[in-house]
Amino acid sequence: MAQVLVIGTGAREHAFAQKLIASPQVDKVFVAPGNPGITGEGIETVAIAVDDLAGLVTFAQQQAFELTVVGMENPLIDGIVDEFRQVGLPIFGPSGAAAVLEGSKSFTKDLLQKYAIPTAKYQVVNDFVSAQTYIATQTYPLVFKADGLALGKGVTIIESAGAAQQYLTQVYAQAPDTKLVIEEYLVGQEFSLFSLVGENQVIHTPIAQDHKRLLNGDLGPNTGGMGAYSPVPQFSQAMVDAAIQTIVEPTLAAMKAEGRPFTGILYTGIMQTVTGPKTIEFNVRFGDPEAQVVLPQLESDLYEVLLGLVTGKPVSAKWQTAQTYLGVVLASSNYPVSATKGQIVPTNVPKPLEINYASVAQSTNGLVTAGGRVATVIAHASDIEEAQHLVYDYLEQLDTPLQYRRDIGAKALVN
Repeated sequence: MAQVLVIGTGAREHAFAQKLIASPQVDKVFVAPGNPGITGEGIETVAIAVDDLAGLVTFAQQQAFELTVVGMENPLIDGIVDEFRQVGLPIFGPSGAAAVLEGSKSFTKDLLQKYAIPTAKYQVVNDFVSAQTYIATQTYPLVFKADGLALGKGVTIIESAGAAQQYLTQVYAQAPDTKLVIEEYLVGQEFSLFSLVGENQVIHTPIAQDHKRLLNGDLGPNTGGMGAYSPVPQFSQAMVDAAIQTIVEPTLAAMKAEGRPFTGILYTGIMQTVTGPKTIEFNVRFGDPEAQVVLPQLESDLYEVLLGLVTGKPVSAKWQTAQTYLGVVLASSNYPVSATKGQIVPTNVPKPLEINYASVAQSTNGLVTAGGRVATVIAHASDIEEAQHLVYDYLEQLDTPLQYRRDIGAKALVN
């Protein structure tokens, strides 16, 4: 029987652990460092930080893990896959050189432009004057993206010239050499496309739609994600295939041509525009909360699939098609401005609901908030409306200060 290591702290890693321990080939899943909400038979957390690469390598060697899965972006960008591979440890994820797809937005935009892969028009600027000069020639809204790792929160939509001046003044007062990507604002609906990439094979998951803004109706500040659902019925398979053919496959080929061959989980954020799919962004790991609604749909053995992608053994994956999965994120009351700690987090949700935990701590009152996003409550049903009812009927009964959106999945009901 196999032992598996999952690296990360949140609800995404909780979902990975649950799916991996369900494999008949796996008898133990360790999550490093995990959180106090990640529990279950055969699942154990271990207090090794995601940035302690040497500690993670040593632990993996001691335990002789058959597979390691990296959930979070930070260790991937820091090169944990390279560290594991150097000592012969099997690990699923991209090299540090390939993880730059998420680590640097300017690298990614330049790559897309070089290889004529559809994306928004853009300019990279490195100082206040260059930024002012560029925006003077543009129309609004504009999208401002801080280069580098932003944990899902580095995007700001600017609606006017006055707001742009205020934004730039604040950014460059804090750091005069800040690198920004300034993009045209694309109109359309977004969807999340996940590709599990081995050296010679790729498996695409069902698509999902994430809800980034804090408030109903896509209002308020950007967050790490307030909910998601999958599948997404308003996008046809032809649309998904077009995105794979015009964006995902050319990007994988481009990375190989650049000497940065990609393996692991490639998240492609797609905007479906009137002229076809365009790239919004790449991540080099599963999205959170998308993982919580996509991974449960896999009817195949996740351990077998991922190990095959790592070792080169041909594998296939079967996904369910009869149900809709919908997850609503619970966040502490002042998120994303700050994290309110010590608020009670619900446990023991009624079946058929599931809950995956993120920034929680253990207290005498049970699980409490220890950060911003603290849990994802997930339902599955024959359609979106029923899945919504299951989640929201439960949440509305709670007497809680925790925040959550009340419109997850609503876009699928408009068309």
